[in-house]
Amino acid sequence: MSDGTPAPAAPAEPHTVHHRVHVLGADGKPGKTVSLPAAFSEAIRPDLIRRAVVAAQSHRRQPHGTSPTAGLRHSVEWSGKGKGVARTPRLMGSMRGAQAPNTVSGRPAHPPRIETIWTKKINVKERRRAFRSALAATREAKLARARGHLVPDELHLPVVVDDPVEAIATTAAARALLEKLELWADVDRADRSTHQRAGRGKRRGRPRRQARSLLFVISDIGKGRGFANLPGVDVVAVGRLGTEDLAPGGDPGRLTVFSHAAIERLAVRDGANA
Repeated sequence: MSDGTPAPAAPAEPHTVHHRVHVLGADGKPGKTVSLPAAFSEAIRPDLIRRAVVAAQSHRRQPHGTSPTAGLRHSVEWSGKGKGVARTPRLMGSMRGAQAPNTVSGRPAHPPRIETIWTKKINVKERRRAFRSALAATREAKLARARGHLVPDELHLPVVVDDPVEAIATTAAARALLEKLELWADVDRADRSTHQRAGRGKRRGRPRRQARSLLFVISDIGKGRGFANLPGVDVVAVGRLGTEDLAPGGDPGRLTVFSHAAIERLAVRDGANA
């Protein structure tokens, strides 16, 4: 029998905040308002973002090692004990040391080995959460400025543009759009940052370094070609978007421009990985 006490209420479902932004047209003026996917409301976890980026970088690292005979290509002899000299192997008929690690052109003491495992692992759920966290960081102008981006005070992040922008095929048209959006200053900053790399990398096909500028996220491969040649700008299809694109070097808050179609596909992708 019931004693008249009301039954306890069921726990409320967790409420997810969906942030809303204006879709900017080709003239730079705001249009309709759209809701961002739930991933943009994820808590920002810089530690997870850096782990995911380091793991992605480690998967591209090429195993390397020294030759098995490096430093051993000498004809050497040991004179034996009791001669008043060190027991270092010496060239035949000479007192010049060779082959030992403490000699000129001798073998390396602890060389890199080809069997070394460079790859780093990260759990699937952690990797997905890091991606959502990196997406959420694109809303924070403070993080973008900390990365060095030049963000106008009145601009609301992330920047979402109308779909016809994906059809821009010339660099001149892309520059005209970014000037209307007041984002060209950041591209110019990346252009001025180009400098010659220090060290031996100059000999290995990477003589210059350049800062990262805008990330332009499109709905499909082959679109947004006009933005590809701008200094520091990366154009990535939403299906290939990763944490490293959103947070180069593991630092979240990259200045990102999404097309409206990319936002819609991102919502589908986020729902599939939930």
